[in-house]
Amino acid sequence: MTVSAEIDQAADAADQTIQGAEKRFHLLVDRLEKAVQDGLELLRTQGRTYADSAGESLDTAQRYVVEKVQERPLATTVTALGVGVLIGFILSGRNR
Repeated sequence: MTVSAEIDQAADAADQTIQGAEKRFHLLVDRLEKAVQDGLELLRTQGRTYADSAGESLDTAQRYVVEKVQERPLATTVTALGVGVLIGFILSGRNR
């Protein structure tokens, strides 16, 4: 076997190794893309579930507040005024 034949064989072996590595790399990239897409879809689904749940909770809280205000409008107004004054005192104390 001549030197050029051995070089050709080594080059062919190197090409085959590189092609095999490229195939494995592309398979790995495909798996990674699928995993990321699956993760994003799961996040979207869970995000929708949490958003729906939060919306329902806000609706429930809003109905509760409206009922309490309608039941006792004067007490609610005085409470809101007291909270506002308290917040005002706290904020004005920070500036000093």
